[in-house]
Amino acid sequence: MDSINIAATQQEPTPLDRPWWKTLLGEARTRILLLYILLMTLITGLSIPVFLSLLFAEVDDRVNADLAEEMERFRTAYRDWEQRPNQSIEDFKQYIDEFFNSQRPEDDNFLLIFLEGELYRSNPQVIPNVLQPGTDLTDRWLRLETATMGSQPTDDPDLGKVLYLVQPLVFEGSIQGVFITAHTTAGEREEAFAGVIIFIKVALGVVSVSFVLAWLTTGQLLVPVQRLAAATQSIATSGDLSQRVSVSGSGELVEMATTFNAMMQQLQTAFTSQRNFINDAGHELRTPITIIRGHLELLGDDPQEQRETLELVLDELDRMGRLVNELILLVKSERPDFLHLETIDVRSFTEEVFAKAQALADRQWQLSIRGSGKMVGDRQRLTGALINLAQNATQHTQPHDLITIGSIVTSHAVQFWVRDAGEGIDLDDQQRIFERFARAANSYRRSDGSGLGLAIVRAIVEAHGGQIELVSQPGSGSTFTLVLPLEPLKEQDSL
Repeated sequence: MDSINIAATQQEPTPLDRPWWKTLLGEARTRILLLYILLMTLITGLSIPVFLSLLFAEVDDRVNADLAEEMERFRTAYRDWEQRPNQSIEDFKQYIDEFFNSQRPEDDNFLLIFLEGELYRSNPQVIPNVLQPGTDLTDRWLRLETATMGSQPTDDPDLGKVLYLVQPLVFEGSIQGVFITAHTTAGEREEAFAGVIIFIKVALGVVSVSFVLAWLTTGQLLVPVQRLAAATQSIATSGDLSQRVSVSGSGELVEMATTFNAMMQQLQTAFTSQRNFINDAGHELRTPITIIRGHLELLGDDPQEQRETLELVLDELDRMGRLVNELILLVKSERPDFLHLETIDVRSFTEEVFAKAQALADRQWQLSIRGSGKMVGDRQRLTGALINLAQNATQHTQPHDLITIGSIVTSHAVQFWVRDAGEGIDLDDQQRIFERFARAANSYRRSDGSGLGLAIVRAIVEAHGGQIELVSQPGSGSTFTLVLPLEPLKEQDSL
């Protein structure tokens, strides 16, 4: 059985003023079992008449088979008598007496023979009134000229329906009598109905016990759902998004708990990122505001001092403007219209980026292009991402250091890279530096940038459906590689 245990110990509060029967009826297992009982009762109520009808039809078929067997025995005897050379009614009566004395009809079966319009012999001798001479049924039998099978309902509940087979008897070219095998169905049906009643009683007992056991076991099966609900309420009450539901086993309940944990992880990550983003953005904006305010408060009448203060204020305002623009760019990267796609020749595009990067700083620049081809992407965004990486490389290298910009086209992807021979990045910082406002321990972000450059690069790459890879060791330089598909995923394909 699937099991789920919530890490938190808080339980869902139960109102004290709620009646026990409302609590019982409100449980999911009670509702499931009530629905199950309703369906079982409905199905059983509809199936009993069908079952009885099929059972009675089966009984009638069996009785008809018995009657046919008895009739066949008589016909065999009758054919033997017809082979005799001297046939007379008296001789036939003697033959019939011998035949009737040798027969033992089944319960509620009757053998009758009428000769010259009168009941000559019956087996057993005591027969119901409906089979006595002079009734509508026997009069109809005496008028039959061909072998007939049929049934006749009666008003007597102790008899039920009469099933019969009739064989006319021909002597000297005319019908002199009839032989009948008949059966009254009340006894058979009463036995069948009694068996059904016993079966219903046993079934009701078994079903009642099974309902109790099912109610108890269903409660155990639904414990994971109850704990999941308790976890949800606890999170909603306390706001603690770190709570998780521990799972074990397999099945739909475990899948639900796993999905719940994944959803909570995403929510916690999103809220943590949002909180950190707001805190870091506030800190980044607070610094230039504090600088501007302090210099303006200390501004004197000296024209030289005023010019210096004005230059500093403008520089800080420019930095704030760049920060705001980069924040807006990051927000836009989550929109479907962020990219303006076009077909790009990879070789010429790499050469254009290399030409622009050479103007950033006096370094040993190198171009490496492997193969050629075309891709679909946003030329402007990709240029900005690669220039951003090149700018970072210049800030962490010396004039004599080598910086390489290159590209390669494969059968399913395009790779652009920026490699420098600078100070490198610690392994612990290699993933964190792509976060917004994150700074490496070795001051990888010691430049005057806003701290959003690599986060913007990653957002552009991910918008194209690609990924950014970093290979770096302290003292051995760094290589940033943009791995992009030849065509970005469509929005509906990424869902």
